[in-house]
Parts: sequence; structure tokens; C-alpha cells
Amino acid sequence: FVDDLFVRHVARRNGDVGALIGRMPPPPTPPQGGGGVRPAPPPARPVPPPKTTAKPAPAKQRGRLTLVTALSADDVRERSIASFRRRTQRLKGNASKEPKEKLIREVTIPEAITIQELANRMAERAVDVIRLLMKQGAIHKINDVIDADTAQLLAEEMGHTVKRVAESDVEEGLFDTVEDSTDTEPRSPVVTVMGHVDHGKTSLLDALRHANVVSGEAGGITQHIGAYQVTSPESGKKITFIDTPGHAAFTAMRARGAKVTDIVILVVAADDGVMPQTIEAINHAKAANVPMIVAINKIDKPDAKAERVRTELLQYGVQVESFGGDVVDVEVSAKNKTNLDKLLEMVALQAELLDLKTNTERPAEGTVIEAKLDRGRGPVATVLVQRGTLRVGDIIVAGSEMGRVRALISDQGVTLTEAGPSVPVEVLGFNGPPEAGDRMAVVENEARAREITSYREHQKREKSAASATGMRGSLEQMMSQLKTTGRKDFPLIIKADVQGSLEAILGSLEKLGTDEVAARILHAGVGGISESDVTLAEGFGAAIIGFSVRANKEAAAAAKRNGIEIRYYNIIYDLVDDVKKAMSGLLAPTLRETMLGNALILEVFNISKVGKVAGCRVTDGNVERGANVRLIRDNVVVHEGKLSTLKRFKDEVKEVASGQECGMAFESYGDMRAGDVIECYRVETIQRSL
Repeated sequence: FVDDLFVRHVARRNGDVGALIGRMPPPPTPPQGGGGVRPAPPPARPVPPPKTTAKPAPAKQRGRLTLVTALSADDVRERSIASFRRRTQRLKGNASKEPKEKLIREVTIPEAITIQELANRMAERAVDVIRLLMKQGAIHKINDVIDADTAQLLAEEMGHTVKRVAESDVEEGLFDTVEDSTDTEPRSPVVTVMGHVDHGKTSLLDALRHANVVSGEAGGITQHIGAYQVTSPESGKKITFIDTPGHAAFTAMRARGAKVTDIVILVVAADDGVMPQTIEAINHAKAANVPMIVAINKIDKPDAKAERVRTELLQYGVQVESFGGDVVDVEVSAKNKTNLDKLLEMVALQAELLDLKTNTERPAEGTVIEAKLDRGRGPVATVLVQRGTLRVGDIIVAGSEMGRVRALISDQGVTLTEAGPSVPVEVLGFNGPPEAGDRMAVVENEARAREITSYREHQKREKSAASATGMRGSLEQMMSQLKTTGRKDFPLIIKADVQGSLEAILGSLEKLGTDEVAARILHAGVGGISESDVTLAEGFGAAIIGFSVRANKEAAAAAKRNGIEIRYYNIIYDLVDDVKKAMSGLLAPTLRETMLGNALILEVFNISKVGKVAGCRVTDGNVERGANVRLIRDNVVVHEGKLSTLKRFKDEVKEVASGQECGMAFESYGDMRAGDVIECYRVETIQRSL
């Protein structure tokens, strides 16, 4: 027992638990009887540690940053998240203590602006702008558009100054800038040749240029506006001539020619005298306030009367020098080339009096005389440079089209590197064909050009949308709309070679319209007829008109396949006449009554197998079988129908003359009485025309 105690004491002192357990006495067995002392619990087993598959993470070594530890790839020194948070808090705390300086800005406000854009321009938070709007009772989102007045109130409320601008301000400084340079040089005069059709305008120019343009014109009449340069034989100076068409449809072209000119030459045929387009040309020249020279052409003809022309011009306020006025007149003959040098001398003299000078070093400005879509070269515009010098590579804007000058071609077909004032050139490089009459200008960069063209395109869309919807503004407009609601449309698709001809065609077709029928232009453009034009025509059942253009192979095949008619024209007279005839077919025909005669019923007979037959005497005129008749009783029409039977004695006759007696029977009507009057008439259908 003593030994056992000693072993336990040694084991407890050494911490040997196993020896202790081994030395403990075994637990006593419980008695069989059920009562007695409770047995001691078994000794507790040690709990094994939980098994884990993950490898223990290596302990993060922290120590001094040395060259070895910095370059070791295994150990990357990183800043703890807690340290980063502490640094951010510290910086925020210091910043909040410093007072912010309020930035006062000059805010540019257009006609409409989004809240986000306004906040950016003011350097304010958009939330603050929306909060300010909410205080005023307006709920808005960040992308909502507000008007200029609201934006100005918000900006001034936040302490900023405001500069209001309009959308049209993008065009400021584009044209008509004041010349600050005294370095001006004399320029060539721009002369426009105007007059009535077939009075010899182009022939006169041909004689001056020693070229033959007339032979190349369809029908011998000018249908395009052309610009040419001629060198004067006397002085050696160049003169720019603009040839305008004389047909009534080309009013806009003549107005455009008068607008860009310095001098107008009014061509009047000595054998024809003053005509409607001559009067119109005089009015255009007066409106443009430019000097006029009268060229009395065709003096070689035997029936030429130059004095009659001078006298007729007096009626329209044109007094020539020989009659004591201030207008120069020259008698010329384009055919025999008579007095052409005198005409050029007068033009040069008039140009000297005008003292035409300009600055050639400034950016170019000009006017688009004509524009077309060339298949090989793309959009081509004939431009008359009026100020400055146009060079290859310049960024240009004309109307809603922009581009970079790729090439400049003179009227003789020579490629140029630059074109000075009063020089007409063909310009290649536009994105699309501009409108004839648009002003052209050189801008400094593409961004400015894009800004200007996008604004003009927007304006053009708004204008076309307004005209399409037919805004009802006045009572007259409402009444005209009521008139046009029931009229028939004649759908057309028109493609022309140049903008000027297209403009003239559209103007002529618009004049053809009446309250009953009108031409509806689905699409009008410059260039050849394409497949898309045929598809559009098929959808609306329209006809396609090509003026000096042709359909490509695919479009022609599609038109033939779908039964779409394509009409080609070279002369504007024929085009307008054909459309007028086609539109006349849509007009409802007029019914006209022609009175034939009257007959008085003397007695009514009831004949078997025939029915009631009226015995009549023709009182006036003639009565014809098959004609329309009215039965009149006590001056009231009781029946309208046709005459089925007309007998003279027992014979069926076609006609009975006045004073004779006859028998009459109506188709499906028998209520006839003695004393009634039969009125006989014929209805004629007359086809109307415009």
C-alpha cells in the first residue's frame, strides 16, 4: 500500500497521467441485490483534434524592409485595410475643416439644355440643381430638358453669371465679315445674261467664248445655269458670264443669277420685242439693284426693228441712252458676230465705274450656281467664288452639306489648285449635292462645319415636317384644307440631273394643281433612277419621271418586272405637258344637257302588247328616239327616263320635226295624261382638261 502511494506521488509530481491511471484500483462490482452504493463513472477519454484538409496559412512575416525582402517574389508587402481606412478618415477630417471657395462661372445657356449639362457648366452637383427645382415645385430627372429661362433662374440662384445664346448663333461670323485689311485687289466683273426664251442669250455667249454650247442643249434651249470666263480682246481682262435659262419655269434660276451678279445684260430679239420673261428679267435686275446693259440681238434678220424694242422698254422703266436715259444699249448679232467687241467694251467700262475690289487672302465665300450628282465623281457643285481664294483642301459648308475640297475644275475643264474672286469652278468633295443658290463658305475646322450643317439640317427637317402636317394657323388655311381634303392625288417620283432643273420642274407641277386634282411628289432628287425609287413607286402606285437621267440596269429590270412606268424627258415643255394631260384624266368629266324639243300629249292610248302610248304634237324643236325625256305636269317634273318608242303613223321613226304628230312610249313608265308636256334632251359628256 505504501509502495502504491509512493508511485502515485512520484507520477503526480512528474505529470505522468498514464501511470496514475494504471495504478488506480479497479472499480468495485455492484451487488446483485439492486440496492447499495452507486458505481463510479468510467474515466474520460482524451478528445482527438479535428481533421482539416486545408493547409495552414504561413504566418505573415513582418520585419524591416530590406533589399532582399523587397525583391523576393514570395513575400509581397501590402498595406492593411485598417491602415488605409485610418488614412482616408484622417484626410477627410482635415479637408472638412478647410472652407471651400465658391467658383463663380459665366454659364453659356442655349435655348434648351439638360439638367446634367447645366450642372456640368456651373461645376455644381446635379443633385443640388434638382433640389433647387423641387423647392420651386418642379420634379425633374437628371436627363430632363429645361428651357433657357428656367436654366437662367437656376444659374443666377446659385450665384453664377449667364450668357444666353441661340441655336442660330453657330452661323455668326460665317458670312459678311467686315474687311479689316486694306490689301484689296481689283476683281473681274460678274455679268449675268438674261432675257426671254429663244432670244439668243446662249448663242451670244457662244460667239463671245468661241464655243458651241447650244448644240449640246436639248431642244436648243438652255435648261441649266452655266458660268464661263471670257477674256476681253481690248483690255485683256477677264469677264465672268452667267447664262440663265429663259423658260417661264426657271424663274428661281434667273433670280439667283441676278443676286450674284455685278452687271446684267438684257438680251432682246429685234424681231420679237419685249416678252414676258424679258419683263421678269428687268424686275429681277431692279430688285438686285445692279446696272443693266441692253443687247438688241438678231439685227441681221430682215424684220428686225431695234427702235421698236427701245420704245417698248420705256413702258417698263428702262430708258436707253439714245432716248436720253442712262441704260447702255448695243445692237448685236450673235450669228454674224456683229458688235461683240463693242458689247465687251461697254461691260469693261461699266466695271471700271463700279470699281470692283476685294481681299484675295481671306477665307473664300461664294454661291452655289448649280449642283448635280455625277456617277463617277460624286456630288459636284458649280460655285462662283465672290470673296477670298478657294484652295484644294479647304473645309467648306454650303447649306446643310459640308465637305473638303478634293479638286477644282474650271469652265474649260482644266484642274486648278486655287480659285480667286469672280472665278466659276466645279467643286468636288461635298458629302452630298447642296441646294442651288446656297451660300458657300470656308470654315476653320470640321467641328465647326459639323455644328453648322447639323443645325441647318435640323431647321430643314422642322420646316418640311411643318409643311407636311399642314399647321392650321388661320381661317384661310382651314378653308383651303377643307377644299383639298377631297381632291385626287397624282403620285410622282422625279429625278433630275441638276438641282436647278429639279427646282423648276417642281415649281411648274405645283402650279398645275387645282382644288380637284394635284401632283403629289413622293420623292424628288438629283441623280440616276435607283432600285429604291422603283420600290417606292411600287408601294404608292406612282410613275417615275427622269429628266436628263436614266435608270440603272437593276432599276430598269425591277420596273419592268413590277409594271412601273418610267418616263424619260430632256425638255421641260414636254414633261409639263404630259403630266398636265395625265392629271386631266383624273378630273371628273362634265355632263352637259342639250335641249332637243318639246311635245304636248293630246291623247293617251292603251295598246295591247305595247302598253300606254301617248299621242303627241311636237310644239318646238325635234324629238329623237332613244333621247332622254322628262314628263312635266303642271310645271312639275314627274318622271325622267328614256324614249323607247317613237312612231309616225304606223312606222317606227328616228326623229319627228316640229309641228308634226307622233306616238311616244317611255321605258318602264305608263302614268301619262292628256295635257302633259314631254321635254326631250340629250346629255353630252365633256372631258375636262387643266
